Amino acid sequence: MGSTCDHTTRTFKVLVLGGSYAGLSAALNLIDLCHNRDPRCGKKTEDPQDTTALETIVPDITIVDERDGFYHLIGSPLTLALESYADKAWVKYEAIPALQMPNIRVIQGSVLGLNTSSKVASVAAHGSTDELKLDYDYLVAATGLRRAWPVVPQSLCRKQYLSEVGNHLRNVGNAKHGVVVVGGGAVGIEMAAELKLVKPETEVTLVHSRDKLLSAEPLPDEVKDKALELVRESEVKVLMSHRLETVAEVEQGGESKCYNLTFNNGHSMRASEVIMAVSKSVPVTTFLPYAAVDEEGYVKVHSNLSFSGDVPNASDHFAIGDIAKWSGIKRCGAAMHMGMLAAVNIHQLIKRTVSDSTPEFMKLDEIPPMIGLAVGKKAVGYWPGGGTTSGEDVMETFFGKDLGFTICWNHLQLGVKT
Repeated sequence: MGSTCDHTTRTFKVLVLGGSYAGLSAALNLIDLCHNRDPRCGKKTEDPQDTTALETIVPDITIVDERDGFYHLIGSPLTLALESYADKAWVKYEAIPALQMPNIRVIQGSVLGLNTSSKVASVAAHGSTDELKLDYDYLVAATGLRRAWPVVPQSLCRKQYLSEVGNHLRNVGNAKHGVVVVGGGAVGIEMAAELKLVKPETEVTLVHSRDKLLSAEPLPDEVKDKALELVRESEVKVLMSHRLETVAEVEQGGESKCYNLTFNNGHSMRASEVIMAVSKSVPVTTFLPYAAVDEEGYVKVHSNLSFSGDVPNASDHFAIGDIAKWSGIKRCGAAMHMGMLAAVNIHQLIKRTVSDSTPEFMKLDEIPPMIGLAVGKKAVGYWPGGGTTSGEDVMETFFGKDLGFTICWNHLQLGVKT
C-alpha cells in the first residue's frame, strides 16, 4: 500500500483515468476529505470531523486524460453554433485554479493497459514515444464514452479544437441550402435547437427515423411529445418517421457544397450541411482486463462503485461516470455524484490503513430515468418525483445561461484554489 515518507506522514497514490466531470469530482472531493473538509459535491455537516487519525494522510493524485483540458461536454450543441462559447467551453488543465496544488498532477496521454495485480498502469504520453509506468494504491476509471464527430470535437489540444470548431462554424454559417440534423435523440434535438437559436436566418431541419423523439430513452411519452413541441416552437423543421438512406454531394459551381438526401419513404431534399447525431457511443475501456467489463465494454461495479469483476485487487479499483454499468440515463450530474461517492469510499479505505478502522462505504442507489433537455430558449425536465416540466424557468434551473458550464464549474469549485 502507501509508502512511508517519515514517522508522521503516509502518502497514498491515487490514479484517476479521465479528467471530465466524474474524474475531476473524484480527485477534488478526495482532496477535501483528506484535508478534513466536507466533500465539495456532498452534503455539508455542521459538526467538525474527527481529525485524530486523519492528519497523516497525504493523497498523491495523478489525473490522466487524452485532452489537454476540461471540455464541457454537455455544452457541445452551443459550442458547435457559437464561436464565443466554443472559446469558453474548453479550459486547459493548467488554467484551472483548483488543480494547481502540489499533490495533483495532470498527464495528457492515453491509457494502454492496466495490471490490477501489480497496480501499474501503462500510459502513452501525448506527443511522445515514451510509455509511462504509473504505480498506484487506488485507481479510479472515469474515461467516459468514445463519441464521434460532430457529437463532440475530436481534437485533443485546445488550439486544434478551436480550429476544428471554427471550420464547422464557417460551414453552417454559409449553409444557403440549410442544415439537416439527423437523429432525434437528446444530442440531435439540442444541436438543431441551439443552431437555430444562434443563427435564426439558417433553415434547420431535424430528421428522425421513429414516430417519437427520444425514442431510445425509457421516458414517458409526455416527455417526448413536449420535446417535439418545443423543437417546433423554436422554428426548427421536423421530419418524423424519416429514415435516411443516402447522402450524395451535388455537383454545382461555386465554393458552397450541396447534398441531396433521400429517405426510405421516397422523400428527398437538399442541404448545405448534414450533421449526423446518430452514432453509437462506446465505453473507453479497452485497457481494462476482460473480466472487469461486460459484453458491451461497461465496467461491472458494486454499489460502492468498486470493480465487481473477477480481477486482482478489485476492491481498490473504482469505475465512475459513463463507463460504469449502472442504471439511469447518462448525465453529468450523476457522473459528478459518482465521483464524490468514489472519493468517500477510497477515503474510507485509506482510513482503514491508517487507523485500522472499519470502512463505512457510501452506496449508489439505483438511478431512475430522468432528463434535462435544452431546446432553444426553453428546456424540458423529467424526474419521477416531479413529473414533466418545461419552460424558460426550467432552462434556468437545469442549464443557467450557458448550457450548464457555470453550474458544473461552480459545483466542482474549479475556480477555487485550495
